[in-house]
Amino acid sequence: VQLQASGGGAVQAGGSLRLSCAASGRTFTFSSYSVGWFRQVRGKAREFVAASKGNGGSTFYADSVKGRFTISRDNTKNTVYLQVNSLETEDTAGYYCAAGRRIINSAISRDESYDYWGQGTQVTVSS
Repeated sequence: VQLQASGGGAVQAGGSLRLSCAASGRTFTFSSYSVGWFRQVRGKAREFVAASKGNGGSTFYADSVKGRFTISRDNTKNTVYLQVNSLETEDTAGYYCAAGRRIINSAISRDESYDYWGQGTQVTVSS
């Protein structure tokens, strides 16, 4: 499974972006994969942002983004989206999507639960 993240950019505080994570591969069923978004600032640990279970029925968010970020997916397009609103300077980071199967809810925020990672897309928020 290959993941391609896109949609990052430079915005002012309060602005919005829509990040996309497109999955591809020879033989896989996208709906059987949980997809998570993580972010990382250089020199700091990777941080969980949000995740969606395979069928999209269950979503999870870090407390720091609840009410501002929304994760969704379109399994017909093998794509997961992260709508990021009311951006703050603290949201500046490289955003990475990851995919994995059979991830239990209690482990959804752990990066070691995911098998495949995209290359990341940079979000820069200025004040």
